[in-house]
Amino acid sequence: MSQQAVKFAYWVPNVSGGLVVSKIEQRTDWGIDYNRKLAQLAEAAGFEYGLTQIRFTAGYGADNQHESVAFSHALLAATTRLKVIAAILPGPWQPALAAKQLATIDQLTNGRIAVNIVSGWFKGEFQAIGEHWLEHDERYRRSEEFIRALKGIWTQDDFTFKGDFYRFNNYTLKPKPVGQPEVFQGGSSRAARDMAARVSDWYFTNGNTPQGIKAQVDDIRAKAAANHHSVKVGVNAFIIARDTEAEARAVLAEIIDKADPEAVNAFGDAAKQAGKASPEGEGNWAKSSFEDLVQYNDGFKTNLIGTPQQIAERIVALKAVGVDLVLAGFLHFQEEVEYFGKRVLPLVRELEAKAAIKQVA
Repeated sequence: MSQQAVKFAYWVPNVSGGLVVSKIEQRTDWGIDYNRKLAQLAEAAGFEYGLTQIRFTAGYGADNQHESVAFSHALLAATTRLKVIAAILPGPWQPALAAKQLATIDQLTNGRIAVNIVSGWFKGEFQAIGEHWLEHDERYRRSEEFIRALKGIWTQDDFTFKGDFYRFNNYTLKPKPVGQPEVFQGGSSRAARDMAARVSDWYFTNGNTPQGIKAQVDDIRAKAAANHHSVKVGVNAFIIARDTEAEARAVLAEIIDKADPEAVNAFGDAAKQAGKASPEGEGNWAKSSFEDLVQYNDGFKTNLIGTPQQIAERIVALKAVGVDLVLAGFLHFQEEVEYFGKRVLPLVRELEAKAAIKQVA
């Protein structure tokens, strides 16, 4: 088990509809006032990162969406330690613009901006905004060039790059970032893991069991080592922490009972078609049930649902199979982030300390 403390990030609700495709009450708001307070609560609770979402079209309850980079900057302005990961989609963004945007924000916030490169899976979104749609592995090839370009621009003067998608000729960016912003990416396909093993700092995977996550971690770490690269792993989890397990399970049951079947099935159909387009015919959501898809990144599968003690033990079990970060979603963000910080996170740190002592012994 790693000696490093497991890190925590939270999904920024900068899009409407919350994080479950359900008509259950969600005391979560997508506006800036709610999100500023949430960022401050998360920072105080011990979260190190917030992850903004990028959407261009409505879907599965997300009728309204704030743009990710601008929203990230607003949250950074309201906090002092929290890092915010801005989601960026190659195609609509070009690497020169992204590199300059993020370098400026990094300067203004003393190194607290990071980026999540989203390769894209929803063809309808690209068509709606008039962007050229690439086939599955080509999208990851483009994203890899995008990341190589970002890192080159941020670290080199007279940067020159001759790729299939992007080209630079003796380009120098000034000022450069305070430090090199961390680069995150997601995906569960072979192409996604291979890309992370070559260029990304962090790899996000959908929710899964410890056994399923271990298989991905082992694969990506072996590939990264062969490339003389290292990559950290974050896992998505929808957290339902309550004083009793019965209360937590009742909340999960209500979420699923009040799911919007039309929206869930529409999302599931589009997501699984995208996965089938990969050469191996399997990507994110390939094995997701209706219940899994109610939380659209398989967050229920991670099973961080129960009492603070149960959740803390499961987080440490995830760490034992190679998870470096838990990306958390909640039903009622403000109050549940605060509860997590007070009731769950201290137990995680206690269990980590006990495990470290055992390792030394």
